[in-house]
Amino acid sequence: MNSSNGNLVNLHSAALSQTRLGKLCGSRQLFRDRYEILRIIGRGGFGITYLARNAALPGQPLCVIKQLCPKVDHPVALQRAQQRFEQEAKALSKLGSHAQIPQLLDYFQVKGDFYLVQEYIRGMPLSKEIRRTGPWSEMAVKRFLREILPVVQYIHHHQVIHRDIKPPNIIRCKDDGRLVLIDFGAMKEKISHIENSAIKSASTQFVGTVGFAPPEQLAMRPLFASDIYALGITCLYLLTGKPPLDFDYEFTTGEVEWRDQVLVSDHFGKVLGKMLKISPKDRYQTAQEVIRVLDLESHLENLSDCMLVQARPDLENSETLPEGYVAPMARTAFAIRDWRHRLQARQVRQQVRKDLSFTRTDRPE
Repeated sequence: MNSSNGNLVNLHSAALSQTRLGKLCGSRQLFRDRYEILRIIGRGGFGITYLARNAALPGQPLCVIKQLCPKVDHPVALQRAQQRFEQEAKALSKLGSHAQIPQLLDYFQVKGDFYLVQEYIRGMPLSKEIRRTGPWSEMAVKRFLREILPVVQYIHHHQVIHRDIKPPNIIRCKDDGRLVLIDFGAMKEKISHIENSAIKSASTQFVGTVGFAPPEQLAMRPLFASDIYALGITCLYLLTGKPPLDFDYEFTTGEVEWRDQVLVSDHFGKVLGKMLKISPKDRYQTAQEVIRVLDLESHLENLSDCMLVQARPDLENSETLPEGYVAPMARTAFAIRDWRHRLQARQVRQQVRKDLSFTRTDRPE
């Protein structure tokens, strides 16, 4: 057993022995008189995720219980953690009616630990799918964007920034193949104790994943455009199978150097390039902008035909023209000259009338 596998086993064992839900794993005892805890399915900086069964509902459907347990004693830190947790739960309650977002089923606090219960999505994350099947084609990635961008547009419309869009957080549902966006970031805010500070306080660490998050998010100033950048990096992963930190970055600008490793059309290359701009103001600002420019691709050929400058007939070579032919531009020029002549003549007549009127008025009696 290598060291990484050993660490995972140790973490798993610690979770089973030290947490309330871990001790219930595999037993028939119910948590809150309804949830049968089956097993651990994930662990991160925010806490632990369990697969459970709701024994109180008909059919005993599966669900996911996420436990956030900030290890702090400071009352202000605990209060802030609870506020963040409740804020996240309220956001999910607004978003949960969408077919591509897990539905919030419950949230509560028990003895300082915070719990959030969500719909269980049976399926495979895109990161695992890529490892199994290999990188996708440009067409497949554009299909992915057309399916996931409306979800991003939906959450942005509800004033929610996901902050952690990446392949592991996008699941292809086993039942119907739809893509589902999971893990809405706030639960990954880790509250830590500053032991070396003269005044102990809570510190909020960066939320997101290094490589997928743009600079403004690293500076804890995320924007809606931050999710657009993360989607762009996700596209690079789907096209290459390479995580973002495996790419080189331009030294002065920080831009990802991806063009020599990805073979895509000029149009899609421009779309990706704008999604991946380091400066937020140079990026697409909304998901709708990306959708619009992707939809424009099917009309590019017609637009290019409209923009072609066709050669005018040679007016000096009368042998190639039908008798009496006048080119459209010449007709327009003649019409403009005729209009100008009529305008000048009208102005002259008006001036003559003014002069005559002035003469009659000034004539002595």
